[in-house]
Amino acid sequence: MSSSTFAALLLHGRLHSPSPPSKPQPFLALPSNPSRPPASASVSTRPSPARPLLPPAAAASGGERDNRVQELRVPDSWLTPEGAAQESEWLRETLHKWLDDEYCPEAANVDISRTAARSYRESLAAGRSDLGEILLKMAGDLETLSYRDSFHGAFSAANAAVRLITQRMEALSEDGL
Repeated sequence: MSSSTFAALLLHGRLHSPSPPSKPQPFLALPSNPSRPPASASVSTRPSPARPLLPPAAAASGGERDNRVQELRVPDSWLTPEGAAQESEWLRETLHKWLDDEYCPEAANVDISRTAARSYRESLAAGRSDLGEILLKMAGDLETLSYRDSFHGAFSAANAAVRLITQRMEALSEDGL
C-alpha cells in the first residue's frame, strides 16, 4: 500500500480521502447513540467518547485556552517484560471481544487482535510509552493483514486498541493502582 493511501485531509470538518473507498466503511457510533441499547453496568469494552482538550477549570472559567495537547503515556510498570506480556495478553482478549461485539464475530478478528497485541508487546518491550508512537507502530503492523473480507481496517482497529488501552489506564488510575 502506498504512502498516498494514508493521505487524508480534513476539509470543512469532514474527512476527505483522495480516492473513494472500494467498499463501504463502517460507521462507529458513540456509546451515547440513542439508537443503541444502553451499556450494562459492568465494565464495558466499548471505547468512550472523546474528552475536551481543555482542563475542566479552564473550560468552566472561560479562561485562556491551553493549546498544549496532553501527552498520553502508559505506566512505567507496563514497560517490564512481565508487564508487557500481561498487558498485551489483556489487549488481545479485550480487542477480540470488542471487535466481535462492535461488528460481528469473524475469523479476521482473531488475526487483528493477535497482531495488535504482538505490536503492543513489542512497543512496550522496546520501552515505548507514548501512546501516539504505539498507535502508529500498531497501525503499520496491522496494515500487513488483509481486510478484504472484513468490516475493519488497520487504522480503525489500531484506534480501537489505543482507546481500550486508554480506558484501562483511566480505570487503573481511578482505582489507585
